[in-house]
Formats: sequence, structure tokens, C-alpha cells
Amino acid sequence: MNTPDMTAPELRSALRGLEVFAGITEEQLDWLVSVSRPQVLSDGEVLFRDGEEATGFHVLLSGGLVVTKIVDGREEVLTRHSTEEEGAASEGHDGKPAAAHRFTGELPLLTDGAYVATAAASGPSTTVVAYPKAVFFEMLTRCHGVAAVLIPVLAWRIKSSEVQARKRATVEALGTLAAGLAHELNNPAAAVARAAQELAPALDRLTRTAQDWGAAAGPAERSVLDRLAAELDTLPPPATTDPLAQADAEEEIADWAEGAGAERSGLLGSGVSDLGLELDWLLRRTQDIGKESLACALDHLAALLETRSLAAELRAAGPRISQLVSATRDYANLDRAPEQRFPVTEGLENTLVVLRAKLDGISIVRAYEPDLPELTGYPSELNQVWTNLVDNAVEAMEGSGVLTLSARSEGVCLVVEVTDTGRGIPAEVLPRIFEPFYTTKDVGKGTGLGLHLSYRIVTQRHHGSLTARSRPGETRMVVRLPFAGRAQSCVPAQTPETAQGAAPAPGTPS
Repeated sequence: MNTPDMTAPELRSALRGLEVFAGITEEQLDWLVSVSRPQVLSDGEVLFRDGEEATGFHVLLSGGLVVTKIVDGREEVLTRHSTEEEGAASEGHDGKPAAAHRFTGELPLLTDGAYVATAAASGPSTTVVAYPKAVFFEMLTRCHGVAAVLIPVLAWRIKSSEVQARKRATVEALGTLAAGLAHELNNPAAAVARAAQELAPALDRLTRTAQDWGAAAGPAERSVLDRLAAELDTLPPPATTDPLAQADAEEEIADWAEGAGAERSGLLGSGVSDLGLELDWLLRRTQDIGKESLACALDHLAALLETRSLAAELRAAGPRISQLVSATRDYANLDRAPEQRFPVTEGLENTLVVLRAKLDGISIVRAYEPDLPELTGYPSELNQVWTNLVDNAVEAMEGSGVLTLSARSEGVCLVVEVTDTGRGIPAEVLPRIFEPFYTTKDVGKGTGLGLHLSYRIVTQRHHGSLTARSRPGETRMVVRLPFAGRAQSCVPAQTPETAQGAAPAPGTPS
């Protein structure tokens, strides 16, 4: 970065030609020239980096700047500043004020934060003028015309960032939805594929063993096996058993069947033990079958159990797939009117289904008040809120902990709380978590708009409130939504006790 050889009159002329300084007086311009520090950047040279403390307001005199941000490991171009935009109309097709092309860095200075993106020179010779933080605030005090230009640009930038964040959130939600669906569908789909592959040879074995059994057994013996097969239809689902005890039962049955001459003793042992049964059960029901035909009876029983097991897997997998598709449809709110009446607990449950791949090691506690009234609103938007809150909670717990979801009525309001046992939010950070562009995540892992967008969905779209309370080992996000009626009815009263360690949702521009 070099200092250009620019005289005071040249700098004065260059600044006077900028829209941001068009409304200032000659005296104000004299002061501005005296505090200006022009700098020249080579192509690709960084002016400031994402996450660095904001130190200056930067005005572009010539060349160009490209503003980028690393999001989930990918570099995204947020905007470009260029003197070539000078001939454009006062507003571009995207509503961007023309003045916005010629300055940057004001937003983090006004919010007393860090830069939220990286700006680098684009072109062989880019000249900028840097105004330190203290000078920038004095500029706003001295030069009221500057503020008049800054305000609409700030409004556009915040709106544009929120639009980008909403699009990114939609893409991320679709990615999360796809990943969660793929993860959850894997088991039932694999069960269907395996059962379908094994069903044909199992039916062949069933046919062959039925023929052998029919040829070997007399009428009385055939009725024994018929009664046994009928009893299998009425057996209750097996209770959870000790895996070691089940393995012992399987081995004992297989050894006995092998001694009786059965060809598929191992298949019989696994089939009977999977039903929670033991050798004594089988001995009592086959005692009236003669030794000469017992082997055929056991092989036919093994084939019958195998076929029934495959059919049971298919019966279980089908509804599970339907359930997942239904949860996905409800989560995305497909084929429904945007505003509708709905039970909020369905959205919470569908969110857990979508995020299940991230919930390994996390214990889920549900505390839903029974018979809650339905809400009227936008369920797909609230699902974005639940996804954001749950995802943040899971990340804070770093792989283990307890996630508690509660829903209760409180007067005319529905109160939803998402509580985690993670590391907590520092007290000095808590008041700012709903501010736009503020994030405690590492550079490249957060936009600082997730909680802000959640706040807007809750407060502006649903006339509710979103607050946070945190201490080490417990962070509680509290959403209040009106069943019907006025917005202020769901804004919690702040008392010294409730305000301690809490973050109220701040007001932000529409």
C-alpha cells in the first residue's frame, strides 16, 4: 500500500466529485482534505479482512474493490465497488444507490464491531482515502450532508445482506433437509433393498421345505406345525432382551436342531431367538413330531420364519419411509397456503427429524403442554427459526449434552423454549447476539444474521418476541407467539431478576 503523489487541490477536486461529499460546504471540504489519507493498492491487495477490528471508513477515488466472505469454506463475492459505476443511474436495477459504489467500512464502525467481510483491490491501481474511526464520527458531526447520503446506503446494505442471508439460509435449509432425509432414509431403504434381494431365494427355500415336509409328515404331524405357525401370528413384539442371553438362546436352539438333522439350524436359531423365544418353547411345540420327520419340520419352520422376517422388514420400512417423506413435506410446508393454522409442536418434531443426523450423542427432552391451541402464521418460516435455534444449541454442546424443547401456553401467548447444556454465551456478548452481522463463530463459519433473521421472523412476521438467557451449562432461547390479538401481549416484562443474564431482542430497521 503506497501513498499517492496527490496535491491538496487534486484531492479536493476528487472528493468534491463524489456524491457522498456533494452536500458539504467549502469550509467542511477544507477540513475533510486536511484529515484525508489517500492510499494506493496494487491488484489483489487487501484493504481489510473479515473479523478484523473496524478501524476506518474507506472512500474509493479510482479503480475498484471486491468485497468477499468465506462461508462454509467457500468464498462468496458480496459486492463490487468501482468508479466505472459512475455513469449509472442514481439507482441500479437492484435498487443499489449509486453512492454505495464509492465507500465501504461504515457499517462495522457504526455498530462498534469488526469487519464482516474482506475487501481487496480489483485492478492494477486502486486509490482509496481512509478516515480513522474518530475522524469518521467527527465527519458525521461536522458534515450533515454525509449522513444524508450514508443513511439510504446503510438501509440498502442491511436489506441486501438480509436478502442474501435468507437465500443462503434457504439453500442451507435445503441442504440440511437433503442430508437429514438421506441419513434417515438410509436404514429403511437398505432394509427394503436387502429384503427384496433375499426374498426370492427365501421363497424358493420355503417352497422346497414345504414339499419335503409334506412328503415326510403324516396328517397329525402337519397339524402340529400348522398350529405352531398360527401361534406365530399372535405373538406380541419381543421385549428388549439381554443381547448375551439372546445369543445363548440362538446357539442352544441351533445346536439342538443340528443334532436333530436340520440343514439350516443356524437360520432356525436366529429366527426363534429374534422373537424372544427359547429352546423350551420350541421343544414343547414339536414334541408330537416323530424323529423321522423332525428335521424336515425344523427346516420348513426355519424357512417360514425367514420369509416372515423379510416380510416384517418390508412392512416396517414402508411406513417409516412414508413418515420421513411426510415430515419433510410438513417441514418445507409444501402444497399449503403460506399463512395457516397449525400446531407448533409438529414443526418442532419435524425439525428434529431433519436434524437427526446432527443429534448423535444429544439427549432430547420434550416438555409439551397437552392440548395446546393452534397458531395462525407461517409454519415454514417458524421452522427456519426452530432449525436455527436447535442447530446453534447442538453446536454449543459439542457432541454431548441435553437438548430440551418445551411448549406451553401463557395467557394469550404460546411460549416455546429451546434449552441446551452447552458452554453458554458470555455475559458481555449476550446483549448483542440478535444484532445483524454480529457473530461469535470463527471467521468463515457464520454470517451473523441467523439469529437476527430468526428475530425478525418471530417479531415482525408473527408479532411475538425472542429473548435469550444464558449461564455456563444452560442457555435458554425463549420464543413467545400470540395465539391471536395484539403484538405487545407477547413481549415479556423486564424485571431486575429476569433481566439478569438475559438478552432482549433489539429493535432493528424494517
